[in-house]
Amino acid sequence: MILGEDFWARPATELAPILLGKWLCVKLDGVLHRHRITETECYFGEEDTACHAHKGKTPRTEVLYRAGGITYVYLCYGIHSLLNLVTGPEGHPEAVLIRGIEGASGPGRVTKLLALSCRQNALPLTPECGIWVEDDGSPTPSFEALPRVGIGYASPEDIRRPWRFLIK
Repeated sequence: MILGEDFWARPATELAPILLGKWLCVKLDGVLHRHRITETECYFGEEDTACHAHKGKTPRTEVLYRAGGITYVYLCYGIHSLLNLVTGPEGHPEAVLIRGIEGASGPGRVTKLLALSCRQNALPLTPECGIWVEDDGSPTPSFEALPRVGIGYASPEDIRRPWRFLIK
């Protein structure tokens, strides 16, 4: 089953762990890639100092303020494109970073394996747009909730939040 609007309307803090084990599907140039999601990390609104939208809406972050169910792909350190799935209601910036899939551990490796770039930013998560998530009905696997990584610029409280989820 393809995950639709109702699924993505929920908060990132709720969706990040239940995305584990779901299928990330990407169709580029007629080739379909399907990989189970193995690691996620959530970013939750302007109050989260690790979230790109912490300082408010900008041209770069405006996609985070849209209703959930679209991609937020950005270039990190000028090297790696990183894939986030926007969640929640319109007006509240939040997203889930896809940190790992079967075959690729690390968010830069995920986009490299799937040949994703900033060209896929702000796309609806639908087969028609070439990127979507499927649920095969399997239960959410056992996972660990850990602090997020690579956010040394955030407040100590936000650094400690256990908002990174990894299949055990």
